[in-house]
Amino acid sequence: MLNDYNVKAVNDAYKNAHIAMQSISDLLPDVKDEGLKKELSGEFKGYETHINDISAFMKEHDIKPHDIGAFKKAIMKGSIKMKTLFDDSKNQIADMMLKGTVNGINELSQMKNERENLDENVENLISELLKTEESYEKRLRKYL
Repeated sequence: MLNDYNVKAVNDAYKNAHIAMQSISDLLPDVKDEGLKKELSGEFKGYETHINDISAFMKEHDIKPHDIGAFKKAIMKGSIKMKTLFDDSKNQIADMMLKGTVNGINELSQMKNERENLDENVENLISELLKTEESYEKRLRKYL
């Protein structure tokens, strides 16, 4: 049985990947640069894989995933639309994704640094997602 800290950590990792996927979904229609579009589509699939892994772990441990909610999704979508309304350049879109990715890296790093409180399997899920986000950060920089 996982303690509350681990339940929260795995839910936070789930939300982290889910928010990234939602952001990519909201941004993709505005992406004109084929290279960036391909990058974001690949990232979407990567986050989807992590969500599937985390979801399977949650199901196995009888943890109910906490979705980001319809209201937050609408706020995110509106914010993205406003930011790309006047500037939908690859630089602007890459910058938006980079900021979100760095926030995700920071959150995951904080969780991982609490490793003495983490179940080994939860730590592995967080570590894998963190490695993925760090690779996305490096790749997104070339679009600035």
